Amino acid sequence: MEEVRNTRGQRITLNNRGTGVITGVNAVISFDPNEVLLETEQGMLLIKGNELNVTKLTLDKGEVEIDGRVDSFTYSDMKPGLKGENGFFERLFK
Repeated sequence: MEEVRNTRGQRITLNNRGTGVITGVNAVISFDPNEVLLETEQGMLLIKGNELNVTKLTLDKGEVEIDGRVDSFTYSDMKPGLKGENGFFERLFK
């Protein structure tokens, strides 16, 4: 049977690689000055950069605001708790 997802949609707005708003966020998995890992409606989203901060978190709206220097956004279909999670996350954070 097919899984039906009730999604709010997702939008990423980034201004000058420095400040941004991400919608469609279900959870903040982890963050530090170099990486922010989010569970979103579209899968896991890894944001890499320098001096990254989560400046605002509104999970009831599914919205996260960040600032710092953003170098990349990377999506993965992996979900926390799925088989193989450790290998995936170990590769992400090496």
